[in-house]
Amino acid sequence: MFLNALLFSAATVAASPKFPLVVNHELMSIEFAPRKPEQMGSFYEARGFPREMREVLKQQCFITVKIHNNSQKKIWLDLANWQFSVNGKPLKREHRDVWKQHWQAMNVPLRFQSTFRWTLIPETLDYLPGEEEGGNLVLPFTKEKITLDAKFATGENRDGKPIHIHFEQLYCAEDAL
Repeated sequence: MFLNALLFSAATVAASPKFPLVVNHELMSIEFAPRKPEQMGSFYEARGFPREMREVLKQQCFITVKIHNNSQKKIWLDLANWQFSVNGKPLKREHRDVWKQHWQAMNVPLRFQSTFRWTLIPETLDYLPGEEEGGNLVLPFTKEKITLDAKFATGENRDGKPIHIHFEQLYCAEDAL
């Protein structure tokens, strides 16, 4: 929750004319806030991240996500059920374990690896009624619009009617020139 408040309050309206981007469903809402590379670089610099790590991160596309369960049943997030595409072609989001391997290969100290991990949206999470949680998605940078097709299981045992979200207005924020 603290991360959500911090990242959403640190945003500038200049990041998007419709900031944040919101998808409303009868059972849930999702907010997307594209982050500029300089913004994320500053965020991680303030936490002492080494320059070589910040340079890698500033070349990625960061989108802060906040999901709110507006229903009376459990909603299940599983990022394996989120598909991103650009112009009909898949845009691959790397699993957090891939980032961990990348940081280890760069000999990044564990404290920075851990901090990076807690800024990401969890790979899987259950949202209880009324619960709100989020974090960052990291995608390969693109100047094109990004389409998201996401599925969420519902119900205590994931046996309820699934939720399907289709959103075509995601984008990677860019620094001003």
